[in-house]
Amino acid sequence: MSFSVRHAGRDGGGACLRLAGELDLSTAGELTAAIDRLWADGEHRVLLDLTDLAFCDSTGMAVFVRGDNRASAKGGWLRVTGATGRVERVLRVTGLAEVLRYEPDTVDPASRSAP
Repeated sequence: MSFSVRHAGRDGGGACLRLAGELDLSTAGELTAAIDRLWADGEHRVLLDLTDLAFCDSTGMAVFVRGDNRASAKGGWLRVTGATGRVERVLRVTGLAEVLRYEPDTVDPASRSAP
């Protein structure tokens, strides 16, 4: 299975990246590059839509953490939404669901105020 990152606009500002396929060591660089392009454009509020992400290993999770840390340093945030199956399980088991303020019942967790 391949991996893709699509940029999608969001109501209320910020950027949304829709991830599909498998995020792992061989594809994490693609997501890092997409997030870095957003930072270079001055965007520090990023929502990652994981609805179509079938797999994510520790390398992918590290990209999420790096993105959240970098955004927080600039007064922004990185949030995730739409995770299901194995991806949601990994978010919960690692504790990243709390760190990234993931709530499965919220369509857009970024719409809440984020410190």
